[in-house]
Amino acid sequence: MEDSKVKEVVKKRYGEIAKNEESCCPSCSCGPSTRDVALQIGYSEEDLDNIPGGSSMGLGCGNPVALSRLKEGEIVLDLGSGGGIDAFLAAKKVGAKGKVIGVDMTEEMIQRAISTASEYGYENIEFRLGEIEKLPVEDNSVDVVISNCVINLSPDKKKVFQETFRVLKPNGRIMISDIVTEGELPTEVKKSFDAWASCVAGALEKNQYLNTIREVGFKDVKIVSESTYNMDVSQKLKGKITSVQVEAIK
Repeated sequence: MEDSKVKEVVKKRYGEIAKNEESCCPSCSCGPSTRDVALQIGYSEEDLDNIPGGSSMGLGCGNPVALSRLKEGEIVLDLGSGGGIDAFLAAKKVGAKGKVIGVDMTEEMIQRAISTASEYGYENIEFRLGEIEKLPVEDNSVDVVISNCVINLSPDKKKVFQETFRVLKPNGRIMISDIVTEGELPTEVKKSFDAWASCVAGALEKNQYLNTIREVGFKDVKIVSESTYNMDVSQKLKGKITSVQVEAIK
């Protein structure tokens, strides 16, 4: 499948979600309210009470901020920041002396997040339009990189991790929530644009995902938690899709 076509489909899908405030991603379920979905994937009631309304959109497959041990004054980069839920949570953790940068390739998501940050008076967050394979971020400038169910959407994951390594300061760290597979996916799923946009077709096999992170130079790569989804999309996918929380050090 052409990388450009995959990106076009994904961008259109998430642009529509940003405008319609609706989500239907198999990794995060369909039907329940966005708050219920957020609670199911790892956010607490306190988390959701302390972020701007509308930043939780029922997207994601974990809560990377909860496991990232953010400290006051740190600079955090959120890959595929979407409506901003993780960026806003991170902003609370790093405080006025810290900073959070959100990067997303979907203009509608960026506009929505910027508007929310302005409305609620956040001064330590900046949202930038850009692709995670070519980050609009300086070398060695970030303490922590987080991401939530986004890297699986990229057709070039190695490039994403190379860029992540580039922008991190020495000894900087990542905390990534993402979707991986247990074994190979069926061919028809891999070739489905809908499955790509729904966080499934682009997912790497779990060991391949971890090895890709190691190949670009990261150390101490490990899964700190994981859970298997019983997906309703196809019987062939049951038991094959796993949400992982991965950390590593530059």
